[in-house]
Amino acid sequence: MAETERKYWDMEMEPLLNTPEMREIQWEKLQKAIRYCYDKVPFDRQRMDKAGVKPEDIKSLDDFARAVPYAGQAEFRELIGEVGMDMDKMFEALFGEERLSDLYLLTTTSGTTGVPTPYPFFRKGVERHSDILSRGSWRMGIRPGDRIGVCFGLSMHAAGTPNILWYLDYPGVTLVPIGAEAGTERILQLLKLFKVNVFTGTPSLALHLIERAPEVLGESVKSLGLKILALGAEPGAGIPEVRERLESEYGAKVFDLGAGIGGSCDHPVYQGMHWLADDFAYYELVDPETKEPVPMEHGATGLAVMSPLEPEKALFICNLRITLNDIHQVFTDPCPCGRSGFRYKIVGRADDMLKVKGVPVYPAAIEGVIHAFVPRVTGAFRIVLKERPPRVVPPLELKVERGHDVNESDLPALESEIQEKMHKDVKVRPAITWLEPDTLERATKKTQLLEKAYEE
Repeated sequence: MAETERKYWDMEMEPLLNTPEMREIQWEKLQKAIRYCYDKVPFDRQRMDKAGVKPEDIKSLDDFARAVPYAGQAEFRELIGEVGMDMDKMFEALFGEERLSDLYLLTTTSGTTGVPTPYPFFRKGVERHSDILSRGSWRMGIRPGDRIGVCFGLSMHAAGTPNILWYLDYPGVTLVPIGAEAGTERILQLLKLFKVNVFTGTPSLALHLIERAPEVLGESVKSLGLKILALGAEPGAGIPEVRERLESEYGAKVFDLGAGIGGSCDHPVYQGMHWLADDFAYYELVDPETKEPVPMEHGATGLAVMSPLEPEKALFICNLRITLNDIHQVFTDPCPCGRSGFRYKIVGRADDMLKVKGVPVYPAAIEGVIHAFVPRVTGAFRIVLKERPPRVVPPLELKVERGHDVNESDLPALESEIQEKMHKDVKVRPAITWLEPDTLERATKKTQLLEKAYEE
């Protein structure tokens, strides 16, 4: 078998993902990680002391899930309040002196919730990061000779500049760091000029390029000859209607990345993202309301919580039981693609959840319905909130752009169709305000789907 045809990047470790043997490896590593974090990371030691827990008290994975409270944006905000926005003190608390002295690259999340979460890269972990993230690239079909256009934000974006490190030891690929900051016109021009065949960026940007390509290039995005769209930072690539549109318009395979260390497979029907790092980070689900552990059973849903198993080499998962605030549904049965790892699908973000008559509604679900009606709509929309979420007084209000070839007389029937499908799929019947095509701002990074029409 040719080297480029092997099933996995790591033929030793990847076959063990999501197996009982891997659970033993995880428990052995986790015990050392708990001791490291308690002894050397002030943020973790403070949380454990507050809970009255010492490392020696944790004798099983179940003990760990119940003894150490998980932490997220609320705890980061509290820490920022304590240090008064002194980032050096914040880093020392989150990373510990040993790791802080080894800090090589510092990026952040986009900070859309108001608190940018630091994503550090330590020198000791560069090679390890490259190995873990190469697993996903190999499964996507990236091979020697490919040219990868990096179109995530390069300015402090956790999925942008670090690509340079991720592909350091990947054979024969060429990186073209274009960056979302370049704007859609230059992105399209550079993708064509340098004959890029792998695009990495947000689903929002990929969708926007479909609209801009005829104007900028004089032809459709299919003319770029991309073979792979590796998309992340928001849930669009996992929404069937969005995925189908992207694959049809580009003539390329769409892969979903992120919300942890994972990536989707090339099965024709979306199966979620395979978790690729059982040996590097421990993954759990918890109930976001009761904070109780949710068993990792096929179809289970909960808040994703992660811990480093090799904390001295940690990527963005630097602390015990950290959540990125994403609600995941997991699938533990074997994937029809034949590759290892449990899978997870992003249901939505915990801080984006709305409640309409007590029914939980996530923007990603609404986006799926809207995109089912393209080209009668452009796909661009906003959810208008007239009071502070999550409670929404019915009806849920949407602004939706009609399609370029849709007449005003067609809108009542189209609105009725959208409402019926929304009621069937999302359990709400929205009120729609129609907008002209190209009215709403397009984003090259994350699209903000919630429009606040209330005073903060």
